[in-house]
Amino acid sequence: MLDVAVIGAGPCGLAVGVAAKRARLSCSLFDKGPVASSLMRYPLYMTFFSTPDKLEIGVPFVTAGDKPTRREALTYYRKVAEHFELDVRQYHTVSRVTRARDGFELVAQHPGSPEPETVASRHLVFATGYFESPNPLRVPGEDLPHVSHFFVEPHPYWQQRVVVVGGGNSAVEAALELCRIGARVTMVHFLSEFDRGVKPWILPDITNRVKEGRVAVRWCSRVVEIRRSEVIVRRDPDGERETIPADFVLALTGYTADLSLLRSVGVAVDEISGVPRHAPETMETNVPGVYIAGVLASGFDANKIFIENGREHGGRICDHVKSKPPRVAPGG
Repeated sequence: MLDVAVIGAGPCGLAVGVAAKRARLSCSLFDKGPVASSLMRYPLYMTFFSTPDKLEIGVPFVTAGDKPTRREALTYYRKVAEHFELDVRQYHTVSRVTRARDGFELVAQHPGSPEPETVASRHLVFATGYFESPNPLRVPGEDLPHVSHFFVEPHPYWQQRVVVVGGGNSAVEAALELCRIGARVTMVHFLSEFDRGVKPWILPDITNRVKEGRVAVRWCSRVVEIRRSEVIVRRDPDGERETIPADFVLALTGYTADLSLLRSVGVAVDEISGVPRHAPETMETNVPGVYIAGVLASGFDANKIFIENGREHGGRICDHVKSKPPRVAPGG
C-alpha cells in the first residue's frame, strides 16, 4: 500500500512527489497524459512571466534568458522527475476512486494494458489542474473540425479568417500572434471591454491593434452558431444577428476543473466559488486523507494560484501526512 497516490503529474503534482520523496513516503503519480501535459497546451513559443526560481521544484532551474520558455519548462520538469526518481505512471487514466478500510483504492487504465490496475493508498492527492477541461460554448457546430479550444501556434492560420471567442489573456495573446503573422482576426466577447485580468503589459498592444483595425472586435456579443465557413453572432441587448466569415474558430473561453472524481469520494465543493472544502494550512479536504494541490484550490478563479504558489502545497501535504500517528496493525 502506498503512503500517497497523486492524481495528476503537472508541476504541482510533481511538487507533491518531491516532498513525499524527501519525507520518505512511498508515492506514485498517475496522469492520463505525459509529465506536465498541461504545459503542452501552452502556445509553442510562449515565455513564462515568472522567473525560473519561482518555478523550481527541489533543484535549480537554469535558463538561457531571464524568463523560461515553454520548451525549457518541459525539459526541466522531466529532469525533476528523473532526478528524484519519481514513480510517474504516464498515460494512466484514473477512472474510479473509492474508500477502503485502510485508505483508498484507485483504478487506473493504461491503453496498452488489457486490464485496469487497482492501487491502494493511505492518502490521495488531487492535482488534476483545469487546462484539460475547456468551457464549452454549447452552440451548434462547436464540434466541427475547424473549431478548437486551444491555441498552440499561429502558423496554420496565415492569411486565414479567424474568429477568436473570448476576451481574457488566452484570447488576447492568440489574437495578437495571429495578427502579426497576417491572419484576419475578429474577436467576439460578451463584455464591452477586455477582461480585467488581462496582463497590463499586453493591454496597450491589443488596444492599439484594435484602433488600427488590424484586429476587429464584436463587443457585447455571443456566438450562437458555428458553420463550416461562417459564425453567427448575436449582439446584446438588441439581439441583432451578424454573420462573420470564418475559416477557423478559436473558442478561448477559459477552463473549469473537472471535479467529478473528487466529488465521488465525498469531497464537498462550494457551488458559488467552486473551491473544494479544505484546510489551507494542510490542503486536506473534508474527507480525511484526501488532499488537493495546485489550481484546484482556487475554484473558478484560476488566476489565484499558479505554479509559483501551487508548488508549496506539496510540502504542506506531506508534512501533515508525516505528522499523523502510525497505523497499528490489528492485534499489535
